[in-house]
Amino acid sequence: MPVQPTLQQISDFLVTEFPQTKCTVLAIGDRGATVRHEVGAAELRPGGTVSGPVLMTVADVALYVAILGEIGIVPLAVTTNLSINFMRKPAGDRAVIGVCQLMKVGRSLAVGEVSLYSEGSDEVVAHVVGTYSIPR
Repeated sequence: MPVQPTLQQISDFLVTEFPQTKCTVLAIGDRGATVRHEVGAAELRPGGTVSGPVLMTVADVALYVAILGEIGIVPLAVTTNLSINFMRKPAGDRAVIGVCQLMKVGRSLAVGEVSLYSEGSDEVVAHVVGTYSIPR
């Protein structure tokens, strides 16, 4: 069983290895993770909604963080599939919150689902299912 990293260790890893990400880790554990992505003008598309690529990024980071929380910090774990269903318009003036729950963590693959929210709302703006390949 791998040593499970702390929230601080995962946060430090993201800052070091992915300095371009705007996601911050809010919680890890119980086969899940919660991340937050601040929204500014650069993340908006016409109509004042958060762009699809930003939503996909938040989901991907939430899934990655949840997996690292289970298997340890394995930098070369990579996305092999990401499917997103956009359900409603996210608020353009609030951060995006990604809540991931892992469905399966095997030796070579991990599968999870992520619900995306506008901060302060309990309505899901997008539902994502993703698969990661775990190097061994």
